[in-house]
Amino acid sequence: MTNEQNLHGYQRIAKMETATSVTIRPAELADVPPITEIYNEVILTTTATFDIEPKSVAERMEWLQSHGEKYPVLVAVVDGRTVGFAALRPWSQRRAYDHTVEFSFYVHSRQRGLGIGRKLKEAIIGEARRLGFHTIIARVAEGSHESLHLNESLGFVHVGTLREVGRKFGKLIDVHIMQKILD
Repeated sequence: MTNEQNLHGYQRIAKMETATSVTIRPAELADVPPITEIYNEVILTTTATFDIEPKSVAERMEWLQSHGEKYPVLVAVVDGRTVGFAALRPWSQRRAYDHTVEFSFYVHSRQRGLGIGRKLKEAIIGEARRLGFHTIIARVAEGSHESLHLNESLGFVHVGTLREVGRKFGKLIDVHIMQKILD
């Protein structure tokens, strides 16, 4: 291992310690600008969402206000800054699916790999349980090995793959469906 690798490892450990001071709380209107910044970065640089055009603060404000108590949005805050968020949403509008939700989560690129995503996922799973949902679904784009591993480590099971259902960055992308039964 080179000195650069040792230094990088040391910096990562220091950052991991910082991640333990993460506060997870319900999103507030004041969180909308950083949520918008985080989401737009994800749109432009990853396949974690299949949105392809950045969103305005007004659009994200509408999005947050549409969630309500049944489908909460949580934020991760480090040193007073919102660095990530997670949200529940209906799996389907059909009434028979009322006990099933889907979740998503996003963390700012400078904060990834520090345990913040895990804390957000654990918190949003806890909210789904508290709200009485039976099943939670995660969709994971092809190539996101970290997300697949994180979901598996939290008890999600791979239940299927939708082949070539999204096109982003000029490529057709598969989506893995993962499920966790909460009861």
